[in-house]
Amino acid sequence: MTAVLTTDARPVEAGVTVRPVVGGLVAPQGKFPWAVRLSMGCGGTLTEPRVVLTAGHCVDGTGQNDGIEVTAGVSDLRSRSAQTARSERVIRAEGFVDEVHGDDWAVIRLDRPLGLPTLPLAQDPIGVGRYVVMGWGQTREDSVQQEQRLHYATVPTVPDDKCAAAYEKAGVKLVRDEQLCAGSPGVDTCQGDSGGPMIGRGRHGEWVQVGIVSWGLGCARDGYPGVYTQLSTFRPEIKKAIRKLRN
Repeated sequence: MTAVLTTDARPVEAGVTVRPVVGGLVAPQGKFPWAVRLSMGCGGTLTEPRVVLTAGHCVDGTGQNDGIEVTAGVSDLRSRSAQTARSERVIRAEGFVDEVHGDDWAVIRLDRPLGLPTLPLAQDPIGVGRYVVMGWGQTREDSVQQEQRLHYATVPTVPDDKCAAAYEKAGVKLVRDEQLCAGSPGVDTCQGDSGGPMIGRGRHGEWVQVGIVSWGLGCARDGYPGVYTQLSTFRPEIKKAIRKLRN
């Protein structure tokens, strides 16, 4: 297979790609206050004052971990007003093998609570529509560096059948009940965005997290949308893991 599936936390591997935001806009300060940057080159969201939700492939596994630095509260990572914290403990989905095979989520307990807004998890499966994705990753597939400023874009969902058929041609099987697809030509997430949120509006118009940036074939390639962890599938497990991190 000539295509490359890259992940943000590991070296590039032969096979399928993981995900910055291609075709996006720079987020003004305060627009997405719960978005955080992780030191290994991934994104995440503050789901509780002391807990970050990210992708499973961004972390090494479950257990004590003080090696992740979190930058929060800013759109521009160079801002002097940035808040920082370190990881204490990580819980990764028990079924995780790699991002392509699903179960691509993890939660991180921080060494201190951050005084910032948190992003709730969506309670319901998402429907057809347009959702917002974001990250500090590359803005082109061939870029040599990731971004210092948070970028975001609006992407339409892609039906499972269409997405699965596209990736079957690349030798990858979509895990339909755990993954969802979104994107359009020229608009996508890319390397460095993994672990960041896909968001939509909840029952009362509030922002809720519906997905986690997971993987894809390149960035913004025609016919190959981005693939996201479908949070409605894992919400009970994630909530259980977060309760464990409170102890």
